[in-house]
Amino acid sequence: MTSPIVKRYLIALNKYWFLIPVGILVGVAGGFVYDLVLQSTPKLTEYTITGVLRYTRPPVTFSEIGNVIQDQGQKLTQEELLVPKMLESVIARDGVKTAPKDIVKAINVTPPKKDNSKLMVIYKTTDESEGLIVTTALMEEMVERSREINTTLWRLVIDEINKRLPAVLEEIRAAEQDLEQFIRREQTALLAIEAGQLPGSILGSQQQQRQIQLQLEGIEAQMQSLSEQLGLTPEEAYASAALSADPIIADLRARLYQTETQMQLMSQDLRPDHPIMMQLQRELESSEQLLEQRADEVIGGNGQGTPLVSETIRQDSNLDPTRQQLAQTLVSLQTQRESLQRQLQVASDREQELRQRYENLPNKRLEEARLQQQLELKKSFYNAMQAKLIDAQTAEAETVSSLAIAEPARVTAKAEPSPLLPIWLLLLAGGAAGAVLGGALIFLLGSLGSMLQTMEDIRDFLGEREVEMLGVLPFVDLYDPDIGEQPIVVAAHSPYLEFYERFRSKLRQAEGKPKIILLTSTVRNEGKTVSAYNLAIASARAGKRTLLMEADLRSPSFAKALKLDEDLSKAGEPLLYYGQISECIRMVPDVENLYFVRSFGPYPHAAALIESAEIQQLLEDARGRFDFVVIDSSALSLCNDALLLEPYTDGIVLVTRPRYTGSSVLAESIDLLALAHEFRFLGAIINGEYMPLHSLPRIQSPA
Repeated sequence: MTSPIVKRYLIALNKYWFLIPVGILVGVAGGFVYDLVLQSTPKLTEYTITGVLRYTRPPVTFSEIGNVIQDQGQKLTQEELLVPKMLESVIARDGVKTAPKDIVKAINVTPPKKDNSKLMVIYKTTDESEGLIVTTALMEEMVERSREINTTLWRLVIDEINKRLPAVLEEIRAAEQDLEQFIRREQTALLAIEAGQLPGSILGSQQQQRQIQLQLEGIEAQMQSLSEQLGLTPEEAYASAALSADPIIADLRARLYQTETQMQLMSQDLRPDHPIMMQLQRELESSEQLLEQRADEVIGGNGQGTPLVSETIRQDSNLDPTRQQLAQTLVSLQTQRESLQRQLQVASDREQELRQRYENLPNKRLEEARLQQQLELKKSFYNAMQAKLIDAQTAEAETVSSLAIAEPARVTAKAEPSPLLPIWLLLLAGGAAGAVLGGALIFLLGSLGSMLQTMEDIRDFLGEREVEMLGVLPFVDLYDPDIGEQPIVVAAHSPYLEFYERFRSKLRQAEGKPKIILLTSTVRNEGKTVSAYNLAIASARAGKRTLLMEADLRSPSFAKALKLDEDLSKAGEPLLYYGQISECIRMVPDVENLYFVRSFGPYPHAAALIESAEIQQLLEDARGRFDFVVIDSSALSLCNDALLLEPYTDGIVLVTRPRYTGSSVLAESIDLLALAHEFRFLGAIINGEYMPLHSLPRIQSPA
């Protein structure tokens, strides 16, 4: 399959082919002119000027870092030496007119070989005197540049050491503070263990725990005795005492007993559904509810604990004064037990803390030693940095250039001008360059054109706009003047039917299953009429009662393609043509189930006819009488006829065609149809796939 870029280029080549011969002529002419210019231009002699630099070292080096810097200075490259500042100093010399960028192109610094320490400075120029000045200046500036590089290296070392010294001092101060805080925090514990205080404190804590334990045992014995007498736990005793002491609960209990007694007495004579019995039942339920609410308030549960029922409350709130006093005593003992348990836990925690301090005494000694060692290491690192700083400052006084001039600049070679190229080679090169330039210009014109040249271009454009692709159809001219035939799908076995059957099936899958379809295009000659004809024929071949309507009233009718003769009696007044609905519709003789409404256009007032009541009545009648209706309308760029007809249809389909559809007008049409809420835009089709005419059935063109 041919690439879309190749297709686009072949289309542009077919259109702009003349640019290639024009480019060849321009290239040949340019080669001829270039040959004339070379012959008239004086020939210049090129001089090669050479100088030699050598690596040097100071006679005595007292610093370690000085040796490192000198070793680095023995490995300079051309990029390190030829800096813009040095070139500015060179062009400032008298007699130098060459630009810095030309000097960089002409200079070459050859690094030394393994068996020597010399740098070769080679400069090529056409001016011998200026070349000597430039080469000498370059060598002098390279020597100075080497000294600056060495100075920069040790200055970087000194700056880095000075930058890190404050941080090291802070670390030393932090280590000293850590050691001092540790001594202050742990010195008391160390002295206490030495004086024997920690063991005594541990024994005292153990004695206190034994005393508390004895008190707990006595209280628990009293609590057990009281619980056995009352038959209640401390928690139950608290609740019973609180409920029994509340007067409101006592009153509610009395009311409950009274109500229950009345109900029991009356139940012998009255039924349960008697009004009096029902009233007593409601009073009983209300009192029980009030009793439960009051119990929650007294005990303090607020609904968070287990809900109390009336029977439980009445049972728990019947303590006499003596039992209430015993319950309060049990609650008080419970409080004392909890207090002693907390004291016992505190004493136990204190004992564990003292034991831990006693056991960690060796670790504290080790921690003190570790902090002291860490402080010594940081001080040693600080002293080493101070030594490096002194060494770097000593290297500052020793810094010299690593380069020296070994041999001054001199002319070592003279190159004669090369002979001119032959005229035939210049003309051949110019013609080839012109052909390439013409081809590139054709490709550029093809890429910059506003027309969408290939099916792939249109497909990608529609995909970017999120437009539904309804089909790719073979494009066919309605009339072929060369062969006098019409390759439309009237024949039952036409190879076109498969493409249009897919198009029709795609429409049936659309939302709502549209019944009346309107086809339009952006401009003329995009194939909307042929697409409408063939879509209607494909629908009729599928057994659907189909109506094809020509609504492009600004163009002539193509009814002859369906072997329908012109009815001259209906061509006088357009509106009279739609006077009787039955007179508008004609049956197509060669296609079963296909009916046709033709146009006698072009009409001078087409818009008035499109908006007429007759057209609306025709479409309403067609919706009820036919299974499928296809309307061929005018292009959107010519008029608004398609937009006027769209409200009476079930949707609009946009027809496109490579090399005829422009990207800008297609974008405007899509925005108009897709963004407006009053239009239902079903999607688009592409007319672009050509098929050989000899493989298609023909119908003789009408005279």
